[in-house]
Amino acid sequence: MTTTELSPDTASTTSVRAPSFAASTSSRRSLRTPALGLIVVFVTQLMLVVDASIVNVALPDIQKQLHFSPTDLSWVVTAYALAFGGLILLSGKIGSIVGARLALMVGVGVFIVASAIGGFAPTPEILVAARVLQGIGAAIAAPSTLVLLVANTTEGANRARAMSLFVLAAGSGGAIGLILGGFLTTSFGWEWVMFVNVPIGILIILGAALFLHETDRLPAKLDLGGAAVSTIGMVALVYGFTRAASHGWTDVQVFVSFAVAVLTLGSLIFIERRHSSPVVQLHFFARMRTATPLLGMLLVPAGMFGFFYFAALFTQNVLGFAPLGTGLALLPFVAAMLITNELAPRFLLPRVGEKVVGVIGLSGMTIGLIWLGQMNATSTFASGILGPAIVLGISAGLTFAPLTSIAMAQAPKNEVSAASSLIQGMQQLGGSIGVAVLTTIFIAVTAVSGEAHGISTSLLIGAAFPAAALVLFAIWGRRIPADSKSDTDTPVALH
Repeated sequence: MTTTELSPDTASTTSVRAPSFAASTSSRRSLRTPALGLIVVFVTQLMLVVDASIVNVALPDIQKQLHFSPTDLSWVVTAYALAFGGLILLSGKIGSIVGARLALMVGVGVFIVASAIGGFAPTPEILVAARVLQGIGAAIAAPSTLVLLVANTTEGANRARAMSLFVLAAGSGGAIGLILGGFLTTSFGWEWVMFVNVPIGILIILGAALFLHETDRLPAKLDLGGAAVSTIGMVALVYGFTRAASHGWTDVQVFVSFAVAVLTLGSLIFIERRHSSPVVQLHFFARMRTATPLLGMLLVPAGMFGFFYFAALFTQNVLGFAPLGTGLALLPFVAAMLITNELAPRFLLPRVGEKVVGVIGLSGMTIGLIWLGQMNATSTFASGILGPAIVLGISAGLTFAPLTSIAMAQAPKNEVSAASSLIQGMQQLGGSIGVAVLTTIFIAVTAVSGEAHGISTSLLIGAAFPAAALVLFAIWGRRIPADSKSDTDTPVALH
């Protein structure tokens, strides 16, 4: 079975080898339409990213109806990120062994069961447990999305267009979650931010069964030691940051969590160097050139999640918007990102390359957050949010595609799933770290200077995250070389 590698020609945005199709799929090819299969992938990715933010605007109603304490309420958001970010490296390895399509279907199945439990939750404990289960389902499904996108597209414009839409789903999901969450909470009640996943998830499972090719299973010895250590380390790290946001950096549990994270992630290097099929491919981090796009995927969401979180606080608590109004306030961001995401792969990436486009996007993201940091108690939507939101939308459309493309381009065909897991794990970890760090700053400043100043200060400091990514990318970012296509590879055709 031959494989293909995308060459970054005049329409390309990525260079990755496509996993070969399992032979068992041939009997059902007549049911498979490439466009429908890709829609399944895009909707899956969008649903998983949206769920990280969709509950934000529903939190006041959830707190009132289920009687959450102010401290415990944050766990409705962070429990999902904790499970998602902590388990994604392990689940990515399992997905490559059992098959990407099967892993996606199982993960989405767990996700929709958890969503139903969350919608019917009568107590805070059950809702938080349901959010943990949602995160587990998301971790199982998420690594398969990029793998299936590559396996179900051909090289050239076909895959470039698909990657562009995938990046759009990943990058705009946070804002779309706030919009959808505001609409559902206002129109039907907070329960529907959970229930909405059930019919969507069922359609995804049916669509995956009918329209997606399965990838070949890669026989490998499961790295149980690396899986356990990486999961414990990721969970401890995310928990430490989320705990620090509500209890401060001197809290004993925060200190213990970071100590566990350092010990386990340090021992992970020792374990993975000696395993033939490691959960974490350490060579991705061996050089700054290969590590930079992954570090960018850590730093960029740290700033963007902060934008979504504090924009919701400012519009509701300072401007007095209803939940639906908060969602609609982010439409300019989504519209700007849609336009840029459509134009960048067609006109910018082929002409100037991933490095230049990424530098422009990261620069704009830094400027947008600094601009937001000028808001104060007298700011209006037009004077305080509209302009920066458009700048951030344009910048996000220019940033995520180059980072994703380069990260996936450097992965050999047998490590596509590992690269996908690392990308999405970095996003979840970065988002959690960003919100935790900025929330700590927000609480401290608000106690002295008021909420509006606390929000603006947090956003101003949040600009440091994309600024750091900008420095890394400007030094070590690269353009995917035109000669990266192997002459021995032949295209995988869609049927």
